[in-house]
Parts: sequence; structure tokens; C-alpha cells
Amino acid sequence: MDFNDSTLPQELPPPPPPLPETRIRTDENPVFDLVDVLLVVFVAVGSLLFCSFVAAGIFLAFYPSRSLDTKALASNALLIIPAQVAAYILTVGFMVFILWTRYRTALLPAVRWNMPDSKIAWQALAGGAGMAIVSQLLSAALERWIPKSLPIDQFFRTPASAYMLSAFGILVAPLVEELFFRGFLYPALARPLGMAPATAITAAGFALLHAGQLAHAWAPLLILFGVGTVLTVVRARTKSVAVCVVIHMGYNFTLFTTLFIATQGFHHMERA
Repeated sequence: MDFNDSTLPQELPPPPPPLPETRIRTDENPVFDLVDVLLVVFVAVGSLLFCSFVAAGIFLAFYPSRSLDTKALASNALLIIPAQVAAYILTVGFMVFILWTRYRTALLPAVRWNMPDSKIAWQALAGGAGMAIVSQLLSAALERWIPKSLPIDQFFRTPASAYMLSAFGILVAPLVEELFFRGFLYPALARPLGMAPATAITAAGFALLHAGQLAHAWAPLLILFGVGTVLTVVRARTKSVAVCVVIHMGYNFTLFTTLFIATQGFHHMERA
């Protein structure tokens, strides 16, 4: 039997080579999305404004002779810090609410809390302390670009306000900020964008949160961007928000302790 070439099976062409990977792969797959993150931001801002107005109202009710000087009220740590604590409680409460009502899941599993063992926790605490020392060295190197007086300095006018800010900065702020930035924002960004862009955006948001306290000066904000980058990379590698909280606490504890020692118990802030 005679066969011509047209009847022979034709070999299929090789498949095209795969396109180069455009982003670093990540296994982040949170139950929530960026819409939920925006809702949390909206509630956080609204809660802060509401609690600040309530605190100002209470203050003026007890001291009716005082004039309504918004600038003075905004720099009063004994007024602002309790309002911020209340706003943070409302914000975390909303995180719990939205995760349960929309996804029937608890907060800590959803954000990958993943509590570390004692050895890793101590290492994280030491890492935070080391990062604080590095940040202080960088601040000294960039001193010429850092304003002599920063808005946050107003919270250290008295030892009482300094102690209150220290307690807030060590015990409250690291927990709530890490729950949002490394627990909510980073995984919601990493799923569509990948690790690198999500890390940069999360670190930038973390730095900008403190912009008002630092007079929007680029040098201290750049240092905070670096701190935020380290924290986000730790979250990406360890899959543990709890580790980030411990690092953040160690970082803030070291900064406040150094200031406490340098000013003899917050009594001589001119030495800071």
C-alpha cells in the first residue's frame, strides 16, 4: 500500500516557553480582601475623630474656663492618648466584627497570628532592640535633615505624659498597628501584587501613619520605612503576626528606655 506524506500524522509544534515571572510568588490567601481593608481604614479614621471629639468635650466640661484651642488640645497627651486607645479598641472590634459576620472566622487565625515559642519570642525581642539601636544610629547620621523640634515632642512636656506615651507605645500601638499592617494590609496586597510590591506599599503606609508626629520630615520617615520593611519581610517569611508584634514591642521599648535613661526619668527632656 502506498502512503503519501499528507496522510502521515503531523508532529505537533513544541509549546511556547512560559512567560517570565513578573512578581515574586506568595502563598498569601486571606479570606478578606482590599475592600475589607478599606473599611477598616474608614472605621479607624472615623473612630479616631469621634473619640477625639468626645475627649475634647469631656475636657471642656470639666474645665469650662479653658478656651477651645484645638492645637493645644491636640498636643495634650493626657487627652489624646486615651482617645487613641479608645479608637484602637473600636478598630480592633470592627476587625473582629467584619471577619465574623462576613466570613465566620475569628480574628487571630484570619491574620495568621501564629504565636511563637519562647525561644523565637526572645529572639524577636532582641531583634527589635537591635533594630532600635540601628535606627538611632541612622538618626544621628541624618540629624541635619531632622527638625530640631517635632510634633511628638509635645507629648513629653511632663513626666506623666511621657510615661503614658511610653505605655501606649510599648503595649498598645505595636499590637494594633501590626494587626492592621502585617495582619490585614500586607496579605490583602500580596495576593494580587506579590511579595515585593506589597512589602513596599505596607512599609510606606506604616511610615506615613507617623508622618504627622515627625513633621513630615523625609529622614525619620525613611528610617520608619526601613523598619516597616523589616517587619513586613518578617511577616512574609514567618507567617506570624505575633512575631512582628514582639519585634515592634522590643523596638519601642528600647527607644523609650534609652530616652528615659538619657533624661533621668523624663525629667530633663532638654537632654534628649
